[in-house]
Amino acid sequence: MKASLILATLGRTDDVGILIRSLVAQSDRRFELLVVDQNTDDRLLRFIHEGQASGLDITHLRLDRPSLSGARNLGLAHATGDVVAFPDDDCWYEKDTVKAMLQAFSEDSTCDGIIGQWVEQALAQNHRPSPEPLSSQAWRRFRGGNASSITLFIKRALLVRLGGFDERFGVGRWYGAGEETDFILRALSSGATLISRPDIRVHHRFSTTSATRLLEDCGNTRKRARGTGGLYAKHRLAPWVVIRGLIAPVITPLTRGDIRNAIRGCFVSLGRTEGFINWRMKETS
Repeated sequence: MKASLILATLGRTDDVGILIRSLVAQSDRRFELLVVDQNTDDRLLRFIHEGQASGLDITHLRLDRPSLSGARNLGLAHATGDVVAFPDDDCWYEKDTVKAMLQAFSEDSTCDGIIGQWVEQALAQNHRPSPEPLSSQAWRRFRGGNASSITLFIKRALLVRLGGFDERFGVGRWYGAGEETDFILRALSSGATLISRPDIRVHHRFSTTSATRLLEDCGNTRKRARGTGGLYAKHRLAPWVVIRGLIAPVITPLTRGDIRNAIRGCFVSLGRTEGFINWRMKETS
């Protein structure tokens, strides 16, 4: 069994080097790295050459129009592995991450995909997923847990069958997030078996935004929230799920006296409302 790691990258340099060096250190080298470069310069070449000189199988691809989902789909079109993963350009793997992931697939032939653990997120939220199949019903209630794209390890056959990521979602698009949740919802509704494996660990910086950057954070939050609103409409989620998602971001922090996050929550609600209405009016599922 072989893995294809698709790295969609834009604007970062040294962080990419950290990821590549973590891949050089992997105890299991049964993987290829597909770098989908959305930069207009050659900032990544020295790290790509460094990885190749260390024996990594690296394919360097270019994408002119920035799109996270589009970059991942381009990588998928060139992938040759049995399993596909999507490390960010500012994350890194522990030395046994690939080994543990490939072993987990080998031990369970019925598994179509694995959700690993984002270490810093788990520590910040005191959350550790249980190693059991994901529930379509729970995910449609937005109660399925955390599944960042950096922790997705999916069989290529399933990705191809479902057409990869919906390029209307994700960084660089109007619906500024939600591509991984959309994929999981589609996968589960198709009958795929996805399981959580907290022992397969991925690292990524996890930080909170300072008060001095509240307005900037609110603007970015609004863009990301449009993706969630689009998901509400695309997947025809229950009205109570939608209403809860529009009200809770404001009400929950207010009950705690947290005015700053209540302000941020207003932008979450605004973005979700925009995404929901725009999808219902302009998009088709």
